Amino acid sequence: MSALRVCVEGVGLWSPRLGSFAALQALLRGTAPPPPSARPAAATLPPNERRRAPESVLLAVEVAGQAVAMSGRDAATLACVFASSHGDQATTDYMCRTLAQAPAELSPTRFHNSVHNAPAGYWTIATGCHAPSTAVAAQHASFGAGLLEAVTLALSERRPVLLVCSDTQGAGPLRKVTGCAQAFGCALLLSPTPGEATLARLALTLAPLRAATPLPEPLATWSDANASAAALPLLALLAAGHGGCALRAAATLELRIEMEDIA
Repeated sequence: MSALRVCVEGVGLWSPRLGSFAALQALLRGTAPPPPSARPAAATLPPNERRRAPESVLLAVEVAGQAVAMSGRDAATLACVFASSHGDQATTDYMCRTLAQAPAELSPTRFHNSVHNAPAGYWTIATGCHAPSTAVAAQHASFGAGLLEAVTLALSERRPVLLVCSDTQGAGPLRKVTGCAQAFGCALLLSPTPGEATLARLALTLAPLRAATPLPEPLATWSDANASAAALPLLALLAAGHGGCALRAAATLELRIEMEDIA
């Protein structure tokens, strides 16, 4: 396939060890960044919603808010793609236990937070966004699949698109299945054309799956702890400002990504 070219205008990142893209840049320069807050701040949400929202929503909203703030875009105008390998694992664990033991006690509020597009719903309501939104899941290829979806949308409709990918720590028996030992979320604000806020220009090509791109030493094992951390090769590329990487986008396909000069 011909290369798809898209510009990055904003980056969001949150994990228990890194609270922003700037923290990742500092880490890769050899500087220990300050630890983030115990929970994602998710300041975009109104206070009442922030108190009631589960961690999966707080994480997605936090990184989305970081990326949009960096870009200077109006969140209300942005189409968005929300990707997650496993959704809200704590809520899924709660629902499975409750349905097995006392189904009549299932909480309607917990139930509505279990759906895969719950973070997209909280985000679009909080920002007053009426643009299209999509929820994507592709197991360990969720970030790559979400990126392909977001880039395709940005180029086909000639509009900026917000991509968010996040997974929380596993809970109960699910943790043994998913392997998610810690939370990780990231976001990219993508644009079809360069502008004043452009940080990088990427050329993406879909190709047969090869070996994974190795991560820089400080991040070498991070992707083992969370499926959404599969985004780290691209985030490290953006932090470095040059080079290329490959991201799994399906069972047998990958996105090969090269950073280009901004024309």
